[in-house]
Amino acid sequence: MSQLAELIQTYGVLIVFGIVLVEQFGLPIPAFPILVVAGALSIDSELSWQLCLLAAVGACLICDMFWFRAGRIYGRRILRLLCTISLSPDSCVNQTEDRFRRFGAKSLLVSKFVPGFNTIAAPLSGAIGTPVRAFLAYSGAGAALWSGTGILLGILFHDSVEDLLGWLQTAGGTALAVVATLLVLFIAAKYVERRRQRAHNAVPRIEIAELKALIEQGHDPVIIDARSLTAQQLEAAIPGALLFHACEPGQLMASIDRDRHVVIYCSCPNDVTAAELARRFLAKGFHRTRPLRGGLDAWNAQRDVDPELTPVSC
Repeated sequence: MSQLAELIQTYGVLIVFGIVLVEQFGLPIPAFPILVVAGALSIDSELSWQLCLLAAVGACLICDMFWFRAGRIYGRRILRLLCTISLSPDSCVNQTEDRFRRFGAKSLLVSKFVPGFNTIAAPLSGAIGTPVRAFLAYSGAGAALWSGTGILLGILFHDSVEDLLGWLQTAGGTALAVVATLLVLFIAAKYVERRRQRAHNAVPRIEIAELKALIEQGHDPVIIDARSLTAQQLEAAIPGALLFHACEPGQLMASIDRDRHVVIYCSCPNDVTAAELARRFLAKGFHRTRPLRGGLDAWNAQRDVDPELTPVSC
């Protein structure tokens, strides 16, 4: 029997609970394979798949409630932090927010199966004010579906799982080296993807002081809010900004003089969403278009621009 199987046999549901718990808190420890192994071992041993399921669901709910409360208390800041430390590209949170907005708390049923979505679903639920009962119901059901799927796969394919564990035991250091190499390659691929995205969006930025000067000098720059609709719910827009997602892009561009200064902002790391939209404007001939460095955070750090302006939509 492999060392992994021996650990699960010895410590039973405790090791299942512990590994699922640390994975759900964000550590890069794969918990799903542990559930598969636990399911396989429950066939020919005294290990109870029912207790393993309860342990996994309990661990998921503990972590989900932690992130839910963090989202409720800290709002957008916790989402920005999670996106910053994520291996996914910087646009991960911005893309996920509107998926969540579309399906609401029901998306928690499948969130644990979707990389990136699992990271943000619980804190986003708290940030947008999802009722606690609804969150617990959908989060618990989603955790049971995810955990149960892993355990069921182990039960159905327990012979294959035991053969794999036997090979790992025989291979010893070789198997460990293969797993470590695959993990390093995965991290490297994500890192390269993130760097490639940043290079693609390397357009000149405008500093907050320069934007302020343009406004004070009467240049009347067009300010465009490129954030997701969900992000706009969490934080107020810059006064006077056009809400991009409330407009039809062609109609918006047709209404703007190509010689005007166009400043686009978002609230994601590295201004990635604003930079992507700025590239679209530049390609259409808006040669004075620039993303705002620091986005909404930079704006909120100074609040002495005309407070009478209000956000507008098309």
